[in-house]
Amino acid sequence: MTLELANLQLKYQLEILYDKREASLIANMVMENITGVKRIDRIVQKDKKISHEQRQLLDLKTNRLLNNEPIQYVLGEAWFANKLFQVNSSVLIPRPETEELVAWIIKDNSIHQFKEILDIGTGSGCIPITLKLAFPDASVTSIDISSEALTMAQNNAIDHSVDINLKQTDFLEESNWHDLPLFDCIVSNPPYIKDSERSKMSKHIIKFEPSIALFVSDDDPLIFYRKIALLGNTHLEKNGTIYLEINQILGAEVITLFQEFGYQAELRKDLMGNDRMIKAEKQAS
Repeated sequence: MTLELANLQLKYQLEILYDKREASLIANMVMENITGVKRIDRIVQKDKKISHEQRQLLDLKTNRLLNNEPIQYVLGEAWFANKLFQVNSSVLIPRPETEELVAWIIKDNSIHQFKEILDIGTGSGCIPITLKLAFPDASVTSIDISSEALTMAQNNAIDHSVDINLKQTDFLEESNWHDLPLFDCIVSNPPYIKDSERSKMSKHIIKFEPSIALFVSDDDPLIFYRKIALLGNTHLEKNGTIYLEINQILGAEVITLFQEFGYQAELRKDLMGNDRMIKAEKQAS
């Protein structure tokens, strides 16, 4: 079987789950990942055959895709801010909204150079690594409760040749904050989807992405934001800034929470028009 015929076969199989355009895109991604041959080269080299080993790998990845596993996990990689990151099911798949949050931080502080940055909820490390690359003189600390996520973040830090301070800790336990220094920037994409919203989520998210990084109890959906605001009272420099991704249906509530803690807070929409991120500035007394 030729490479292009194998690609077409995969595309047709994926159309069970995806529309034709997305099925074609995913099929091309898989074929390039397996063979190292780009689409245009497959077409030009129309008689190039797929090897037995490549066929076995293709069958394995096809089965995973047909089981609703996200393409990023199947390939073990995802793009974020034009950089490639390793991912697996122990970390969230990086998303465009989070890129927008990081872009906001970088644009806001193109002149000011941070000294100490804290990222809460490391995941793949896409946020702290991208910020370290943008602010190379800053000391970047990133914390997560998951040892598997921290291992993935460390691998990505090595891949991108940056040094970040990775710490395993339960952020919600305030006694774990005592050894943290003062920061001039705190950033987080914390769990913010209410348990009651699970039924609205796509199957591939519910089945494969880590629940601990996604969901919070309906009884206290703002728990991470409350703790971050509290942390800022003791660990954020005067005129320091907090940047957060939020649940689009809780924008007003998050703004009110930070205002009640004495911050000046700004709500911003993402490119889809959803309330998706806030900036909270600590006011000098």
